[in-house]
Amino acid sequence: MTVIRLAAEPDAEAIAAVYAPYVRETVISFEMEPPDAAAIWQRIRQVSETLPWIVCEHGDSVIGYAYAGKHRERHAYQWSVDVTVYVQQGFHRCGLGRGLYTSLNALLRLQGYFNAYAGVTLPNDASVGLHRALGFEPIGVYAHVGYKFGKWHDVAWLGLTLQPLTESPAPPRPLPVLLGSPELPFALSSGLSAIRLGDS
Repeated sequence: MTVIRLAAEPDAEAIAAVYAPYVRETVISFEMEPPDAAAIWQRIRQVSETLPWIVCEHGDSVIGYAYAGKHRERHAYQWSVDVTVYVQQGFHRCGLGRGLYTSLNALLRLQGYFNAYAGVTLPNDASVGLHRALGFEPIGVYAHVGYKFGKWHDVAWLGLTLQPLTESPAPPRPLPVLLGSPELPFALSSGLSAIRLGDS
């Protein structure tokens, strides 16, 4: 069985395991040392005070996750978020990234967010293609913005309008306000139809 749900403390070790190869072996993440489970749980707790951190669980294993974070600190940015998704090695090209993003974006719309932004270290045609397929539009490139593995790297930024802009928008609702609401499970499950896994 495959489910998409909010991350919890027992997921931290599995999330750390999914993330570690991206840190050690790629420039997809600009971190230099993989965080351990305790550090991951601290991040989940901090994010989940206001925003979603979700996981995809297949069988008894977490095989991917996605989360949102503040875009910037100034008050006028409060309706915008940065988003990211990570998929366990061996589970690419089965719709997992699309499914997680679909659920994450549904939650963000439910909370009242209007804009989502994603940064992609270049070159990464697969990630750019995923974001474009979901409606993200290119904004620009930060040239030579990160240095890792002895080289400078560019990061492309893409943006998605989550819902039509309105005049005088209400402040976004913190995630805990939605706990127990009937809309929450519907939003979480909205990405499952994009995922193609056996026995799902």
